[in-house]
Amino acid sequence: MSFIGAASCCHFPINSGAVIGDANAGTRLISPRMSMNQSPSQPPNQATLLTSITKLLWGPSLPPGLLISTVRTGWNSAWNLMMAQLAPSDPSGNYSRPASKFRLNSSDTTNPQFSRGSLHLYVGLPCPWAHRTLIVRALKGLEDAVPVSVAASGQDGSWEFRDRTPSPGADLGVLVPGKDNANGCRTLKEVYGRRKGGYSGRATVPMLWHSERKEPVCNESYDIIEFFNSGMNALARNPELDLSPEPLKGEIEEWNRVIYPNINNGVYRCGFAQSQEAYDRAVNGLFATLDRVEDHLASSRYLCGEALTLADVCLFTTLIRFDPVYNVLFKCTKKKLVEYPNLHGYMREIYQMPKVAETCNLGAIMDGYYKTLFPLNPGSICPVMPSGSEIVNLSKPHNRESLSAVVCR
Repeated sequence: MSFIGAASCCHFPINSGAVIGDANAGTRLISPRMSMNQSPSQPPNQATLLTSITKLLWGPSLPPGLLISTVRTGWNSAWNLMMAQLAPSDPSGNYSRPASKFRLNSSDTTNPQFSRGSLHLYVGLPCPWAHRTLIVRALKGLEDAVPVSVAASGQDGSWEFRDRTPSPGADLGVLVPGKDNANGCRTLKEVYGRRKGGYSGRATVPMLWHSERKEPVCNESYDIIEFFNSGMNALARNPELDLSPEPLKGEIEEWNRVIYPNINNGVYRCGFAQSQEAYDRAVNGLFATLDRVEDHLASSRYLCGEALTLADVCLFTTLIRFDPVYNVLFKCTKKKLVEYPNLHGYMREIYQMPKVAETCNLGAIMDGYYKTLFPLNPGSICPVMPSGSEIVNLSKPHNRESLSAVVCR
């Protein structure tokens, strides 16, 4: 899907966005055999017709075994075909994330040639990789310097833009999907296609667009957050904030080497596994690493000690989605995040930092996964929000500051 997680925030190979009476006046005679909810002028819907046919064929019993096995074989074949596009895998069934097409080079970050408003950020709210960029953009105070357009995941798996009026009572501080504020396109694929020479690859988020040159600058999430952290201080309202200070760079890189394959990408390796063996490897690696981080956070406020870093931002965007999405839809069922007291408290602390909650639209996140990933959820039924992920619980005291007090003694 291109959206929720394939390459660098690319998010899957799905590519992006998504969502979902006859009042005739007068007196009507109703047949005593007709349900009061039926209209004589309405044809039977597809479900009713299918039910009638199945009752006619085999009554109240189960369908014949041959039919069941035939349908199962057909569905498995179709599922494998869809998964091959949604989540490419290696011969063992392990999910293999596609590489990002557009990357920032060192000259872009050390000697940036960008002015205020020349860059535009494209994101999708369900995507954890895009979420990274929104958080660093907010923490650094780059909202005015780098405007954003928020795409929604469409029924066909592509990212699309919509004109949407916030519902009454909605929290207007939280990001919501909307229109393309830079190019006026209807889909993200159209935006990529405006590149000189065109573009036929995957249209993924996040994507940093150069509004003057009309071309993608980068669609690799970690490149973008490093650039936002250190390459745009001249335009940032919080230039003094450094999420990757020189003394901690080695430790940050080490944590990323642990977290990315086993947790960030690990949940996708569970959800997109195409063999039992691939799933077993992924789920064991995921929970072994969660256990390791849980133990570490018992005595360390953040991954690298007393300072929030890019490693924490990358871990947070997976944790905030864990119970509402990955635990259920991606079969990461061994434990819920709420069962990890240190990890859950750590997640709540980051959520409660100024500007972070506004980047976390949990309703849009759940819709983006459950209503768009058809091969994983054919009925598109979105479950109720887990209680531990409700805003009232995310806002409860985390008491993580007590770890700082211990360190200072």
